Amino acid sequence: MAPIGVQSIFHKDKETGLAEVCAEIDVPYILSTASTSSIEDVAAASGKGSRWFQLYWPQDDDVTQSLLKRAKDNGYKVLVVTLDTWTMAWRPADLDGGYVPFFKGVGNTTGFTDPVFRKKFEEKYHGKIEDKVIEASVEWIGDVFSGASHTWDQLALLRKTWDGPIVLKGIQHPEDAKLALEAGCEGIIVSNHGGKSYQFNTTQFILMFVGRQLDGAVGSLEMLPEIVEAVGDKMTVLFDSGIRTGVDIIKALSLGAKAVLVGRPAIYGLAVAGKKGAKNALQGILADLDQSMGLSGIQSIKDCNMSMIRKVQYGGDVRSSN
Repeated sequence: MAPIGVQSIFHKDKETGLAEVCAEIDVPYILSTASTSSIEDVAAASGKGSRWFQLYWPQDDDVTQSLLKRAKDNGYKVLVVTLDTWTMAWRPADLDGGYVPFFKGVGNTTGFTDPVFRKKFEEKYHGKIEDKVIEASVEWIGDVFSGASHTWDQLALLRKTWDGPIVLKGIQHPEDAKLALEAGCEGIIVSNHGGKSYQFNTTQFILMFVGRQLDGAVGSLEMLPEIVEAVGDKMTVLFDSGIRTGVDIIKALSLGAKAVLVGRPAIYGLAVAGKKGAKNALQGILADLDQSMGLSGIQSIKDCNMSMIRKVQYGGDVRSSN
């Protein structure tokens, strides 16, 4: 289950409900830093289920270390560090409606329940977060989505605090994949932050619109084979962005991914029918995967390889020279 923030805006079951049903069907759940449930509450809901923690990396090292300690103490086994959202993208739909729930305290539960962040806030503002939600929201957003990125050498801080696997999410280039390997990361997630690629012919260019964080960026599936060729035999390569069906999963696995992250389908299910809807959506994708493998003559996951797929260029993809 891909890390998706602010799940209470979709349904009251939110992260705790989704983590619960993921545990029931043995799908690892990745908790977003931008959560409306605490690290501890999601761990309790997940029970014996597999859970990972996704980090929007704060600038404050003390807060960062506190978040990782809480995750570790509550049974999160893998740290997923998102690289592409150290600042929010230009999102016209959100801007048109003035829609930024974080400024109202929605999606800030991870920070608001953190003892180090709370202590620092109380010392600065001489009051509790609950009494100064707007001020606390500004402080939290300013730390997590600061507009300042981190550097490769700073990964040493995470390694010092986190003794489990570290996976970098948002890799879109083979050279960055190699740097992740050199930095000692166990895995990467090839991702453009959830956008599905669509090609549009224009007078001079073919553009790849991928949504969420950067329009015009190359599609993740386009880059997956190059990245797998560069590091796939040395570290775990996962794939995220645009997975909607079982056939999508087959394509990503055949191009070299070891597993995929599913996001929007589960959230659509959550929005429609709460945790039950999310569970049905995930079970449907798993059933689609099984059925589609059978129809393709693929007997097992390991048989999803390059021999099973072809990249086909259609006539409409290329402009006529006439």
